[in-house]
This record gives sequence, C-alpha cells and structure tokens, in this order.
Amino acid sequence: MRKNSILFNANMIAKHIVAGLFLAAITGFNSVLSQPGYVVCDFHQHTTFTDGAFSFNYVMKKNAEYGLDWWANSEHGGGFNRDGRFSGKDMDTIVYWDQYNPNPIVGTYAVSSGHQNMWRWQSLSEYSFPSVLNVRKQYRRNTIIQGFEWNLPGHEHGSVAILGGQFKRKQPSVNALAEFEYKFDNSDRDTTGGALRGWVKSKNTGHEKTLEAIRWCQQHYPYQSWIIPAHPERKKTYTIADFRDMNDAGPDVAFGFESMPGHQKSKNRGEYSPSVANGNATYGGTGIFAAKVGGLWDALLSEGREWWLFASSDFHDTINDFYPGEYQKTYVYTHGSLNPTNIAKGLKSGNSWVVTGDLIDYLQFRIKNSGKTATMGETLDLNSQSITIFILVHDPLTPNHNRYSNYSKPMLDHIDLIAGYVTDKISKDSVLYKVDSVNTTRVIARFDAKGGIIDSKGLISSKWKDIGNGWKEMKITINNVSSNMYFRLRGTNHGLNVANETDGEGNPLSDQLLAPNDAAKAFADLWFYSNPVFVKYDKYIRNWKSTDTEIKISNADDETIIAYPNPANNVLHVDNPDEETLSLSLYNLSGKMLVYKLSADAKITLNIENLNAGSYILKIQSGKKIISYSIVKQ
Repeated sequence: MRKNSILFNANMIAKHIVAGLFLAAITGFNSVLSQPGYVVCDFHQHTTFTDGAFSFNYVMKKNAEYGLDWWANSEHGGGFNRDGRFSGKDMDTIVYWDQYNPNPIVGTYAVSSGHQNMWRWQSLSEYSFPSVLNVRKQYRRNTIIQGFEWNLPGHEHGSVAILGGQFKRKQPSVNALAEFEYKFDNSDRDTTGGALRGWVKSKNTGHEKTLEAIRWCQQHYPYQSWIIPAHPERKKTYTIADFRDMNDAGPDVAFGFESMPGHQKSKNRGEYSPSVANGNATYGGTGIFAAKVGGLWDALLSEGREWWLFASSDFHDTINDFYPGEYQKTYVYTHGSLNPTNIAKGLKSGNSWVVTGDLIDYLQFRIKNSGKTATMGETLDLNSQSITIFILVHDPLTPNHNRYSNYSKPMLDHIDLIAGYVTDKISKDSVLYKVDSVNTTRVIARFDAKGGIIDSKGLISSKWKDIGNGWKEMKITINNVSSNMYFRLRGTNHGLNVANETDGEGNPLSDQLLAPNDAAKAFADLWFYSNPVFVKYDKYIRNWKSTDTEIKISNADDETIIAYPNPANNVLHVDNPDEETLSLSLYNLSGKMLVYKLSADAKITLNIENLNAGSYILKIQSGKKIISYSIVKQ
C-alpha cells in the first residue's frame, strides 16, 4: 500500500467536513423499523481511528452493504496516531495527527511508530463522534452508535456504549463515553488532558478498577449503557467469579459476553491461539464458555443470572476478519422503532440469538403454560407442571455471503434443546462461586428432518415439521416440571460424528483439528445459539436437589402417553389415560429387545431391575403410531 505523508492544514480539513455535512443534510436520518421485531447488529469493529486497516467511512459503508440494521463503532481505548477519516487501505493514504498544523493533540505526550498519539477520549469526542453524526444522516435507514472497546483493568477487552447525550437534537455529544475512557481504560496514560475537563482518573487497579467502572455506569447510565466482554476466552483473563462480580456490580449494564468472537477468518479461528497456557481454541467458532454444555455459561444460567450470549465481527482487516454482517450476526428484539433506547432495552432483555453464515435468518422460541407464554430472556411463572415448547426457524433458500467456496446454500441439519436446573444465586463467600461448570444441564431433545437418529447417549431425534420454503416447526411437551429450569437452543449444519467437527452427541469439536483455519472452512462450519427461556415453579424451589425432578418428554402431538421416571432405577411407568392397547418394547443401543409388554391398563409398569445401568430405547406402539423415548437406567 502506498502511504502518502501529507501535511494537512485546517482549511483542507474544513473542505472535507463541510462536503460531508452537506451530504448528511440532504439525506436526513429516519429509522425505518416502525413495529416490534428482530433487528440485526454488530457492535464491535475497528477503523483507522485505532488499529483497523480501513477508513471510518469505508467500514460504515460495509455495515450497510451487508444488511445490518444497526451497529456501533467500538474500537480500542488508549492512544493512537492516525486520523480515521483520511487514512486506510481504501484511500491508499495515512494521515497522522501530528501532521496537522497546528497540532490538535492535547494531554500527556506519547508516541507510537514515530508519531504522536492522540488519546482516545479526545478522538472519540472531537473526531470519531462527528464522523458518526455524519454517517447517521447518510445511512438514514440505520441506527449508528458511538462506542469503544474498553481495555478492562485486570482482564482484556469489552464492548462499551453509553447513549447519554449521543442522540440529543441539539448539541449531541459523547462526553460520558469519553469520560469513562479517560477514567477507567487500562491503556489510557493521559493525566493532564482529561483533567482539564474536570475528570478525575480512577486510582484503583486491576479487577477492582473494572468493578468501579461498572458501578459508575450502573449509577449514572443504568438503562443507556452496556459493557460486554469481548472474546472472553482468548487470553484466559476472565473467570466465572469475575463475571459474577461484574454482573453483581452492574446488572443493568454488564449482562453478557461475546463468547462467539470475531476474527473468524484467522488461521487460529477467533485468534484463539493454542500457544496460550493449557491450550486454547474455539469450538465451531464459539468459545468454550458458551460452546460446552454444562460449562461456564450454563453455570451462570443455573443460578438464574441474566447473562446473554452475543456475537460481533471484531473487524480490523480482510486478512483475518469478515466484514461486519458478512459472517456473524446478532439478532436483537426491539419494541417499536429502531431507536437507541429500544436497542439498549433489547440487548438487556436477552431476547436475542446469534448465528454464523446465515444458517437461519429467523427464530421463534417460546414456552407456554396455562395460557401464558415466555420467550428468550423471559421467565415464565408456572401454574402447573406441564409446559409446551414451540420452535419456528427459517433456513434461507437464498445464498449467503460465502464467496470463498461453492458452499453458499448451507442446510440446517438439526436443533438441540438444552435444559438445565436453576438454584438460588450463589453467594460470594461460597466455595461454589469459583466453580465454572454444572452437571445438571444436558441436551434433552433433538429435532431434524428425518427423526429416529440415535446419538452416543441414546437420545433419539424427533422429526421437525417442514412447512415449506425453508420453514421448520417443532413442538414438544415436558411434564412434571417440579423445579426452576431454563431452556436454550443450538443448531448446526453438521450431523453427529462428523470428522473434526462434531462428536457423537453433536457437540462442536476444537477448531484446531482443522487448523489452519480460513474463510472457506469457517463458512463450512455454521452454528446458531439462542439465549435461554427460564421457567419458575415456586412450589418446588425450596431445598432443590438434582434428583428431585423427573423430566418426562413427549412430542406435543402425543402428549398423553408419558414414560417416567427418567432416569429410572428398577421400575419404568407409562401413563395411558385413553386406555389404548399399547405395545411396549425396550431395546439396548445395539437394537436388541430386552423387555416387551402388551397392555391396555391406564398405568403400565415395566420391571427393569435386572438391566445394567446405561441408556436404552423405549418404543411405544398404538396402532400405526410409534413413540420413542431415550431412557437412562441408573
């Protein structure tokens, strides 16, 4: 790339800015969403204002080209030497702040690569945000937010936005965001420039400084800000205790993480390097915190924490990264117009889901009980012990953005329904506060196009209802819900036991098995994850134990025939309220029938006392109708 070293003066800059403001004035700003619905976003991306490779306007254009409804420009705090308005590969030019006459930089002197750095608080308020104001009017169909990527003391990075003042009709500003960066960013070494504005830098260090910053946002901007740790597994600087501390310090601002990181093109996918102590990798493009069933994320959900999963591009360059919206998307539900307040509420609500490669472009996931319904991020108070789960997805028939191989129309292979139990919130003085796993979360159902596929633990898939044009519908009933629980979804284009991709239970394998990664490999390995739906049954939450609840699952269309308990010890019961003549057959995983019974009793009992502990398959036949259950013998 040719790099022009040009001495810019104030008159030259003014010409560029006036031209841009004229374009903004004639285009106007008008968000088009006028009713509730899911909108697509990316809130973590970089330009040449910090360490990105392309100019600010070029990256904003790519956001719009790849179909995003809203995005946030969120790039590093600290100090950087380039003007993002006029530097980048797209312009074949680099303009340094210290080339201007007069030099606009204020604050403590610092240098990188031979040029003076401007502190991020200054570039945010005086240059980056005016650029945001300009492109807001240029892309009037979108909402564009000024954020920044915080260097968290004691940790690594996080996406931060503070809406306060950004969208005022008169004299909009990002003073609150700039003040936050000056006070709390671990790479901001300025001690004089921010002080001239009356800002007092934090004297804390490490994790305590991070918690101080979160409390500051919670106190001043509880419903107008978010703090979302980025690529949290990458350098292993976060523990579950840290997340619990952060969520406790600011439950309205620290409510999730980007455990589906950017940098998905990188040779080490997500830039999760195996050189990090004890090895490090993504799993199907997702970090181990969210990818592992019963892992850290499930441990947080299992104490009822509102802690959500998000994804963003972390775009810097086309070498290691996809453009925003090209590969990863976060779908967020907003109530009404696409305004920043609704966006912040949508993120906080947990009514959102993440996807790669446009594997699906619509998800409806809700749970019903006694006429009441809850969706992602919500809690359903139960009046009875039976719930029905509804899932509707759309697998698009049109090509995705894959231009790296011929695989541009991926097909959804299956969806897993994951369930876990919810206990009381863990106190900080408990030995469990640092435990980052649970053994009460598991895949309880699977849906696919055929049904009858048995995984390595004996779980049998159910056939989804294909209603045409890429739409798939699923419905399942769970009886005897006698504890607080949560349910979440994941789906993929892979089947079970796909070499180097999935194991026998459908779990994603380490992406290091296919290293070096590239764009084509990423587009061949696609996943989506939903945030959870919680259910609460107060009558049964006291002194909960993992053995208290028997989950009995049935297809909703056949919900009157129930097999329980599961897991079972010596006896298996089948409820037959219609007193039909039922044929009951119990098989091992090799297909050998071990127990058989024909009965029309209202309650049928099978004696399984002599069977070894393990997984079995129960088939119940009534006429031409066959129902299959995966049964575990303890």
